[in-house]
Amino acid sequence: MRFKIVYLGLFLALSALSLEAQPTESGEAYLKEYERRIRKEMLNDVYIPKDLNDAFKELTRLTDKAARAKFISAEEDVVVKKLYFSLGRWILHNWGFHGGSRMSHFLKTKLGVSHPEDQAVFIIRTYHRSLNKKDLNVKEIVEQLKEHRQKERIKNKTIIKTEKRKKDQ
Repeated sequence: MRFKIVYLGLFLALSALSLEAQPTESGEAYLKEYERRIRKEMLNDVYIPKDLNDAFKELTRLTDKAARAKFISAEEDVVVKKLYFSLGRWILHNWGFHGGSRMSHFLKTKLGVSHPEDQAVFIIRTYHRSLNKKDLNVKEIVEQLKEHRQKERIKNKTIIKTEKRKKDQ
């Protein structure tokens, strides 16, 4: 049976998303705003978890039991793929990953997950493992995300010019 994205009832309950714009400031102004944001418990009237366990508690608080049961019973890779554009986007925007938040700062400095999109994927994957009482294998997930990010960087590079050289005889 295909896993349907009915996940969490969260999106109905939180239909008024407080989508945050990615900061456009540069240099000192951006750093000052980032430093302010990573100290805040709330951003745009949304609670920001302080660490991974707090994030799991908050996700559990925001979800209903039936939706969580579907989430738990689905395969991990399916959950991550299917929920990235719903739950993942909600986490990314509401927990302030682009502009910085105490959660994004924790993921970056304590666990080594730097890219905002990778941070959302990391939370979904580890939350699924946590609910299924599996070892989180944080280091393994972080390495997989770093490898994937590196492959994406290489794939997206543009070749400006190619040359063929004559072989020296």
